[in-house]
Amino acid sequence: MKNKLTVALSLLIATTSLSVAADKANETPLAGLPAKHGDWNGFKIYNFKLKDVGCRVVTPKKTAAGKPWIWRARFFGHEPQADIALLNHGFHLVYCDVKNLFGAPKAIKRWGDFYTFATQKLDLSKKVTLEGMSRGGLIIFNWAAANPEKVSCIYGDAPVLDFKSWPGGKGTGKGGGGAWKQCINAYGFKTEAEALAYKANPTDQAAALAKTKIPVLIVYGKTDDVVPPAENCLLFEKNFKAAGGNITLIGKENCGHHPHSLKDPKPIVDFVLMNTNAPFK
Repeated sequence: MKNKLTVALSLLIATTSLSVAADKANETPLAGLPAKHGDWNGFKIYNFKLKDVGCRVVTPKKTAAGKPWIWRARFFGHEPQADIALLNHGFHLVYCDVKNLFGAPKAIKRWGDFYTFATQKLDLSKKVTLEGMSRGGLIIFNWAAANPEKVSCIYGDAPVLDFKSWPGGKGTGKGGGGAWKQCINAYGFKTEAEALAYKANPTDQAAALAKTKIPVLIVYGKTDDVVPPAENCLLFEKNFKAAGGNITLIGKENCGHHPHSLKDPKPIVDFVLMNTNAPFK
């Protein structure tokens, strides 16, 4: 009896030691990140530059198996409820600045460099969840079209999916004023006519992207007059579905371009968890 008790006690001590060691490992900064960090909604945030580009990594308190991550495009910290919930599920949250590039090839290349850093230096999962609000829709869908094997799922929120709609303002929307000229310059178009003839916006690539089998969730306001749904997410959905794609749209009644996200982010979080290797809590 005494021997059995001793063995049981030894196993308990060993298990506790392993648990403590695992917790300490989860608290250890990832190799490749600066030692200095700040606080972001109760989580550690690391701000740094990669090839002179501003980047951010927020680490969970306990990392989920497989080291899943969600990649936020533009407007970091805006309506962060889904990001915070996924951090609590063990995801890392990352950001790599591509402002004023509107999903152009320069932005895709920059994100490619960051992806290499995230997967090789930080050892994050080889597949990532992409998240883009408003103009962030251009980079997440364009990057996914160029790198489908690296994407687990896509969450777009009132996403711009055709730059002719925004910032171009060539449809029913308000347009982006000076942002349209910035967009033309970012793509290297010589004239506006060249930009208008461009056929590689996300709405144009929807059918090809559908064939990659990447699941897509889009949240949008039904009365959005900045990024009109008919010219963006609804047109994308039509082309995506016609090619057999897996897409879910959540339309918010009496809602314009703002507010983004959902007050209760559970539908967004469940979608992401269902389409990654991260376990439900």
